[in-house]
Amino acid sequence: MTIPRGSAQSPKYQRLAADLRRRIAAGEWPGDVPLPVEGELEQQYGVARNTVRLAVDVLVNEGRLVRLQGKGTFLKDHPVLDHRVYGPAPVPGLPDCLTTPSEVYPKEAQTAGRRLTVDFEMLIVRARVDIAERLGMRPGEAVVVRRQLRLMDREPYSIEESHYRAGLAAGTPLMEPDPVPGGDESVLAALGRTEIGAVDHLVSRMPGPEESAWFQGGPGVPLLVQTRVTYDRRGPVRVVESRYSADRCRLVYGLGELGARPAPELDADGPGSEQAGAAAELIPGQAAKAFLT
Repeated sequence: MTIPRGSAQSPKYQRLAADLRRRIAAGEWPGDVPLPVEGELEQQYGVARNTVRLAVDVLVNEGRLVRLQGKGTFLKDHPVLDHRVYGPAPVPGLPDCLTTPSEVYPKEAQTAGRRLTVDFEMLIVRARVDIAERLGMRPGEAVVVRRQLRLMDREPYSIEESHYRAGLAAGTPLMEPDPVPGGDESVLAALGRTEIGAVDHLVSRMPGPEESAWFQGGPGVPLLVQTRVTYDRRGPVRVVESRYSADRCRLVYGLGELGARPAPELDADGPGSEQAGAAAELIPGQAAKAFLT
């Protein structure tokens, strides 16, 4: 089996892990078929058993593989779900529009044939420095946080926290410890604070201990963190921070005129197709042991 040599500083097990990643992306092993045992990989690549074990450990830590006692090593079954966070207007000619989470998540789950469940919490806390800055408040002022813990088929999917000024939420259903029929957006509209624009900040970072325990991901799997500040004509309305395990979600932004695209999907080729196609082009036409010297 041939893999790129890489740099002189790249250890053998890392180059082996890279080639296993490539083969996984190319669909060489179906989800219900175990990977070759360590002895087979040792023979395929002509490396020591410990090199194989370290390479597989890397992919286990990344959340790509899982070891099942007495059964072997399998691809970890984390279907990637596209989440549309900004989309084209439903009527041609109108500006692009914000998505409504209370409507979008259930539709996406239904389209994917998955079951969405949500655990809800309401808290009153002191605003973090970054939240206060985005809402035009002083750090430490009270904010109302409405938290939703979303699961897909009982697997942790996302944590969403909507932050409101306490003065805006006071005396409204936003203070209730339950979801609001029609979503928080309906309450904001009734208050005359209809959101007409937003700025998204996207980062990737490693989870903290509590996040890692909730998402149950591999120790090397990062989070996608989307922080959205919404606005009406009077200023900022709320800050929505959503965290996703990077191996389970792809954020989709649809902008401009997309009438020629198949509806309702923004990506006609489906999740992961571009990556899989690119990986397929890298598959060598012949196998050989030589490589890691």
